[in-house]
Amino acid sequence: MADRSADRILFSLKTTGPKAIGDLGAELAITAEAARPPLVRLREQGLVETSEERQPKGRPKKLWSLTETGHARFPDRHGQLTIDLIGTVRATFGEEGLEKLIAAREADTLAVYLEALNGTKTLAEKVERLAAIRSNEGYMAEWNHEADGSLTLIENHCPICAAAATCQKFCRAELEIFDTVLGPDCKVERTEYILANARRCAYRVVPS
Repeated sequence: MADRSADRILFSLKTTGPKAIGDLGAELAITAEAARPPLVRLREQGLVETSEERQPKGRPKKLWSLTETGHARFPDRHGQLTIDLIGTVRATFGEEGLEKLIAAREADTLAVYLEALNGTKTLAEKVERLAAIRSNEGYMAEWNHEADGSLTLIENHCPICAAAATCQKFCRAELEIFDTVLGPDCKVERTEYILANARRCAYRVVPS
């Protein structure tokens, strides 16, 4: 039970960001005191840390969040191998060769996504299907309807973060893929970006 609570805490902090202990306890359907022991163990393991958030009145709120080591608990698909391969392609074939590699990957991904979204009729159905695909690929994706009529696609994790940090053309290709598969009746823009020190990547999808 203790290990399961710790895993659920890590998942919560990864997907929804820093939280006070009371909020974590409520999410896990346990008391704040019951949430404290697994949090302490996670801190001892270097997986979580605390910070203070100032409040308009009273004492600052203590928030728990993942450390860099905690984030690393979520898989980055063969990160170092991918970095080495990118370096080899650059050294052997130059930037033009790397562009061709990314373009080929983009074309393959686009074909898979278009096939998966075949039969969807509304923009919401497309975003929902795309979020499911990305979750299966390890992005811990979800989506929301917004009050202004737009939709938000959220990726709480990037399983190719090491590769993207080495070559941000992967991210450019990703945005172009989303724009294509969701169709000409909407505009897609990135609003949050892990490589810009955000907690997650998020995309705003606005109907035309």
